[in-house]
Amino acid sequence: MLGIHHRRGLRGFAVAAGALLAALACGTTQGANTNTAANTPGVTDSSITIGTTTPLSGAASAYATISAGSTAYFNYVNDKGGIDGRKITYKVDDDGYDPAKAVPLVRQLITQDNVFAVFNELGTPVNLATRPYINQQSVPDLFVATGSSHWGSEYKQFPWTIGYQPDYVSEAKIYAKDILQNHPNAKIAILYQNDDYGKDYLNGLQAGLGSKSSMIIDQETYEANAADVSSQVASAKSKGADLFFIVATPKFAAQAIAGAANLNWKPTLYLNSVSNQVSTVQGAIKASQPDAAEGATSVAYLKDPASPTWTNDAGMKLYFQIMQKYLPNADAVHDGNYIYGMSVAWVFQQVLLKAGKDGVTRQNVMNIARSMSYNNSPFLLPGLHVQTSGSNQFPITQEALEHWQGNGWTVDKNIINAR
Repeated sequence: MLGIHHRRGLRGFAVAAGALLAALACGTTQGANTNTAANTPGVTDSSITIGTTTPLSGAASAYATISAGSTAYFNYVNDKGGIDGRKITYKVDDDGYDPAKAVPLVRQLITQDNVFAVFNELGTPVNLATRPYINQQSVPDLFVATGSSHWGSEYKQFPWTIGYQPDYVSEAKIYAKDILQNHPNAKIAILYQNDDYGKDYLNGLQAGLGSKSSMIIDQETYEANAADVSSQVASAKSKGADLFFIVATPKFAAQAIAGAANLNWKPTLYLNSVSNQVSTVQGAIKASQPDAAEGATSVAYLKDPASPTWTNDAGMKLYFQIMQKYLPNADAVHDGNYIYGMSVAWVFQQVLLKAGKDGVTRQNVMNIARSMSYNNSPFLLPGLHVQTSGSNQFPITQEALEHWQGNGWTVDKNIINAR
């Protein structure tokens, strides 16, 4: 059975980093001229090796369950014979959500582990740091785990990198539309991570509000390696905001929700999709007050394992079947990262199936990813498509609003095209 290959150490970090810079300067393109499956790195008659870096430790370690979900799905596929007879080996290295660690680790994956592709690497700052090298090496950089608009809008400059989830700018525009419709006189405070990830949401919110962008009366930022965001929450309250838009990773989102409640501040809450896992919100509630998140608004594109809506759904039954067999001790109900990981692994499986036994080359797989059309994912909301073609290189552009009620999310039936 396939297990996650954790490389928590950074052997020879300085040496690897120096070698990376030398490789970049020399313009090496390892693996660029492999035109058949027989001589493609990471591909044998019986296996395909892929890899990623992700935060298995540190402030963003809540996302470690994404790669675990993907691994569980690949285990399931492998136990059914693999993909055209090839089993997936998935190597997962710990970058701690630190670009400086991710860069040499990605180089190791490509030059030492000879991975066929980098798959679902997590985080906007991390991917921005590793993307140039991966593209220079002509290695598929598939379905990165970040909704930054970079991945869809810069596909010509970086043809080997493609995203997966709805982009942050478009998501923020959905919130802006809802705010204008339901809270037209709101005084908005936004808390966001001080990097491209957070700024995408800020830019999307401002663009969506248009001439009403002055509704944003306070902007609070935090650094990815911060200890907490308590002072930012207090500042937002002191400015007189009555709508609080939280753009954060799970640790800081939970702190912000709980912090507002503990200050007896009851703004209308908007929570970005990056941190809307049921476990994150419930953790904030336990740390503060039972109604801390009541009425909060977010968006969904995945089926929610905690919702009774999907009790008899075939896709949800498959999800729980896989979780029970391969991750029996995990919180399959409340941690939505697992089903995210499975959903993106499913798309990768479809791409390989279309490539066929003899078509698993880096260029061919990348071509297929650039022209996808899948509307039958067992893990996405009904009616959502995974689709790319031509200049549209945002695989998922549809979402539905959802609202926190009691102990979970209630998803609206209307699907909104984010772009």
